[in-house]
Amino acid sequence: MLNEKRLVESFMEYVKIDSPSGYEKDFALFLDKELKALGFEVFIDATMEQTGCNTGNVSAILKGTCGRPVLFSCHMDTVNPGRGIEPVLDGDTIRTSGPTILGADDKAAIAALIEAVRVIKENNIPHGDIEISFTVAEEIGIVGAKATDYSLFASEYCYVLDTGGAPGKIAVQGPSHNVIYAQITGKASHAGTAPEKGISAIMVAADAISNMKLLRIDEETTANIGTIEGGLGTNIVAEEVHIKGEARSLNEDKLQAQTDHMIKCFKDAADKFGASVRVEVASEYKAFRISEDDPIVKNGVKAIESAGITPQTIVVGGGSDGNVINSDTRIKAVTLSNGGSNAHSEEESIKIQELLDTSRIVMELIKVYAGL
Repeated sequence: MLNEKRLVESFMEYVKIDSPSGYEKDFALFLDKELKALGFEVFIDATMEQTGCNTGNVSAILKGTCGRPVLFSCHMDTVNPGRGIEPVLDGDTIRTSGPTILGADDKAAIAALIEAVRVIKENNIPHGDIEISFTVAEEIGIVGAKATDYSLFASEYCYVLDTGGAPGKIAVQGPSHNVIYAQITGKASHAGTAPEKGISAIMVAADAISNMKLLRIDEETTANIGTIEGGLGTNIVAEEVHIKGEARSLNEDKLQAQTDHMIKCFKDAADKFGASVRVEVASEYKAFRISEDDPIVKNGVKAIESAGITPQTIVVGGGSDGNVINSDTRIKAVTLSNGGSNAHSEEESIKIQELLDTSRIVMELIKVYAGL
């Protein structure tokens, strides 16, 4: 029943609409029209001041006649370089033709979801309430989900369509994530005539980082230093350096231990060189763990099998809107894979079959919650 040509054309149209994080307005307005044409009641919230984006989150509800409501979540934003995307069809695969990402993360999920609803409507398939949350700024800290009013939705369960790999995977566990900001202040001096009078913030940063346990810490924990900014010129002993890093873990105690370790490395290095350091830690999102016996997982497995695909439960190392939904709302969420390869790169691509499989899984989920 799925219309492959329409699905591919919709996806390619979606990725041509620029929507880098913070600038999703054009895409949000486009989706507003798409959803209203399908009979959804659509709400675009006024959270721009909170999120820093040029539009709000899009929430939509299509009333049903049977069964229970089910919520689907996707994000509208893409990473950079994400402007001027020109998708091309290369056999059974869609790629980008220019020096940009493709935007399958997460527009493939949106296209697959809307195609599933179109088929449900066209074929008069009974359904419960179909609820949708399209969020802004997921890629820069799950900002949109944190600002979404989930009380609009009646659903008990949410399927977040936003993880890589072939469709059929259900993420039942994901990590907590801390962002660590450090500002090291040394003392400026002329690097040629009086370097001994200075305290190099860059040297302090180098010492701190060289003593940190980073990257893969254990099977549950990772850590990274992502950005370093500082210094004014080669002839000046650098007075100030700003560092941004992170720690993630499926285990809260391990996350705290890794965070404390990184902070200690910064403070020890500052003391060693006579510099000062200010460290701030921000929690981006909290870990979640869903039992494989939970109805949300069992229903997901049933739908995936009905779509003719082998289901697989997985643990992921990244975050999604599901982390926020699980920790901050009454709704329970799992994340489903929706295809695509090499996300966040100019080599990003997606197979047409993956678009079709994701759409088919969404259709089957709607049927499961309709009691069919």
